[in-house]
Amino acid sequence: MTFIKTNINRRSFIKVSALAGGGMALSFSWLAGCKPTDREEILQMPKEWFELNNYIKIGENGVVTLVSANPEFGSNVKTSMPMILADELDVDWNNVIVEQADFYPERYDRQFTGGSQGIRLGWTPLRTAGATARAMLINAAAQTWKLPANEITTSAGMIHHESSGKKASYGEMASLAATLEVPEEVALKEISDFKIIGHSKKNVDGLDIVTGKPLFTLDHDQEGMLIAMIVHPPAFGMKVKSVDDSETKNLPGINKIFSIKTLKDDYIRNAFDTTTFTELVVIAGKTTWEVLNAKKAIKVEWEKAKEQEVTVQGWGGNQQSVTIPAGLESSMNHRGMMAEQSKKAGNILRKDGDPESAFKHAAKIIERTYTAPFLAHNCMEPVNCFADVRPDKAILYAPIQAPELIRNTLAARLGLAKENIQINLARMGGGFGQRAYGHHLVEAAVISQELKRPVKMVYTREDDMTYGIYRPTYSATYRAALDKNNNLVAFHVKAGGIPETPIHPNRFPAGAIDNYLAEGWEIPSNITIGAFRAPRSNFMASAEQSFLDELAEAMDKDPIDFRLELLERAEKNPVGENNDYEANRYAGVLKLVKEKSNWDPQKKDAKRGVAAYFCHNTYVAEVMDLEMRNNEPYITNVIAAVDCGIVVNPDAAANMGEGGIVDGIGNALFGEQFFKNGVPEKSNFDTYKMIRQREAPKHIDVHFVKNDIAPTGLGEPLFPPTFAAVANALYKATGKRFYDQPFMQNILPRG
Repeated sequence: MTFIKTNINRRSFIKVSALAGGGMALSFSWLAGCKPTDREEILQMPKEWFELNNYIKIGENGVVTLVSANPEFGSNVKTSMPMILADELDVDWNNVIVEQADFYPERYDRQFTGGSQGIRLGWTPLRTAGATARAMLINAAAQTWKLPANEITTSAGMIHHESSGKKASYGEMASLAATLEVPEEVALKEISDFKIIGHSKKNVDGLDIVTGKPLFTLDHDQEGMLIAMIVHPPAFGMKVKSVDDSETKNLPGINKIFSIKTLKDDYIRNAFDTTTFTELVVIAGKTTWEVLNAKKAIKVEWEKAKEQEVTVQGWGGNQQSVTIPAGLESSMNHRGMMAEQSKKAGNILRKDGDPESAFKHAAKIIERTYTAPFLAHNCMEPVNCFADVRPDKAILYAPIQAPELIRNTLAARLGLAKENIQINLARMGGGFGQRAYGHHLVEAAVISQELKRPVKMVYTREDDMTYGIYRPTYSATYRAALDKNNNLVAFHVKAGGIPETPIHPNRFPAGAIDNYLAEGWEIPSNITIGAFRAPRSNFMASAEQSFLDELAEAMDKDPIDFRLELLERAEKNPVGENNDYEANRYAGVLKLVKEKSNWDPQKKDAKRGVAAYFCHNTYVAEVMDLEMRNNEPYITNVIAAVDCGIVVNPDAAANMGEGGIVDGIGNALFGEQFFKNGVPEKSNFDTYKMIRQREAPKHIDVHFVKNDIAPTGLGEPLFPPTFAAVANALYKATGKRFYDQPFMQNILPRG
């Protein structure tokens, strides 16, 4: 049995006075106060609620409300995180209601959904909170019944003393429990005793989603609210020169046309204040249709923007000056620039042994270069935000992954104390990293402040796709040196991009090769980039795992066996001390996928590819079966093996894995944002190809390694290896290696 101190973070548990009507109250910093829902048709609502802590309340009839603090964008944290709490609390899941908390940083440590860290970082705090509340309920029963607490047990929201036959509901004991001391130490359940964790539960929002109940900001309405839309420059490297609204300001339904500046000139940005277009034209009116018509009719003159210096404050508080270059950039020029840069020496990020000498004396050198384009996030729900800014406070309702990262920006721009800014969290219709950036909240808030009215700002699909926050464009060159006996003696990777390098220098195969060199480089750009599902990993996995496949073939080795040989070396005799992966767990998913896919190295005509990758603390291996029909690829089967520690909600975890795989296939085959003179060439789904249902795999099997390791990331790790699995399967099906994404441009002519 595991015992844990309740004062790991002492401010997480603060005894407070009993509420009116009684009840136990603990202040726990992850999740906060809640209110009844309208689920009377499912559960009988109690007459009185007893708040046990900031995120639990129990009714006198045993109904439990759990509040989820993290924003929900499809990763199912709104179901899975309360499952962790409910298991340690020991309640019946059928008697649980889950509600979304709004943004309360004074109460919660981390209201951020991203980086596949929600479950990982919430695991111990949520378990501790549930176990502490359960212990206090037991102590209340022990005092009431005058019995030893260690003889009392709980089950499904009931408290029992077996020998005497006494029992009571949690609701009956909550009031007394509120008067007791918080125990300094509590026992967490043994993993074998979990009753909810590890058992599939349906999405708590599922019924509301399929029945069309309001969940999203686009559903929000308020009396006196106006609709607002923005007009931004048509090209990166341009800005507003003048606006002619003479033909639009008097159109039906139009309230006002004006320009805004979203960030002040002297504002020190944080790392997530990523936006190129800070000067915008705004059109506000009564209805979406009327505003959209005015947006089409307005005349704006643009001019080239000058080079700009901005100050950015990093995570550690250090400030640096960042240059936003002038100019109208083009993808064709980008390719040439990256090709030239890849020939130059990069910044050495890791060096083991003497790779220069090993390459100099190699019997054979294999060298390949891989590239990937900018990618648009393309969430199904376009960017939008509701804002009601008043002289003394601001209320926003928005799809946002990281509200804590934008509140300071809002305070600085609006001239309000950050404590007077309330961000209410809507369910997001997709995120993928784009909604970690909160420029849309600032825009909506500035518009509302100007109009002195509540507004709902909505991007069109064209706005959403051409505004920025793209996945960067990347290039990586890999080299391998073989000796006369065809043994691998040196490995060199040099990777960069516009405007960032994607390289993770301490990841596999670092640690498995005596002579290893990793270099990085960057080229500045005025095209706005940001996190994209599994940042940097989504490209490096593709390049690395494609190269390892080609290298295995050159060495006449089975691709899975070759990877396992390297991992065995990394486990038994690792090179260096900074390897950021566990070789045995990495090998474990390769062995599992080999078993589950019935991998047969003797079957030379099999049109299947394999790839494996470690990111976000999770290990994934995938095998993909592919066939060509009329010169188009059809993926018939995908088998994935995943080691993410304990799986909280198996069906939801498998669904998330399936989604990551489908997303990866679509981006690998079709994804590309192309620029010409600063203009994004693809502005809607008629030109920006997204994967269709007929192109998705016909069958996906996701297998999880069973262990007792605390959970790690899952929203992102299945995405990166999919790119290489596609490339390697395409090679087996076509006999051609694929080095440049999107791969369909190498199968069918562009356009």
